[in-house]
Amino acid sequence: MKTRTIIICTSALAILGGAAAPAMAQQTQTPTPQRPPSTQQAPGQQTPSANYSDSQLKQFVGASQQVAVVVQEYNPKLQATRDETAREKIVHEANEKMIAAVHKEGMSVDEFNTMNQAVRQNPSLMKRAQNIERARGGAQ
Repeated sequence: MKTRTIIICTSALAILGGAAAPAMAQQTQTPTPQRPPSTQQAPGQQTPSANYSDSQLKQFVGASQQVAVVVQEYNPKLQATRDETAREKIVHEANEKMIAAVHKEGMSVDEFNTMNQAVRQNPSLMKRAQNIERARGGAQ
């Protein structure tokens, strides 16, 4: 049975000045604790658009900040655990909390992931997200 998980994209922490950890959802059999995001575009893939409203970006920034809190809470637990079964349980628990954080901001995981990709690949959109993050007072 496939489960929906969020995979922490540690190299994407810079998007909001380290204050947020964007995430990517993926269909997978076994949860994977971390995987760096791909910054390469597939052939024929278009650059993501900057056509997101300020309201949508505020939702994204809020969700990113909440995901960052979960990452900060669970990374030490994950690093301290060697047992694979225990690690999978930690990853599952963290993924559930990250999904809940994204939903709490009024976004689906797919919407969040699409916006995350757009922000990472579009410098003007990244700047807008960073400005919103600063206006919100940084990480919450």
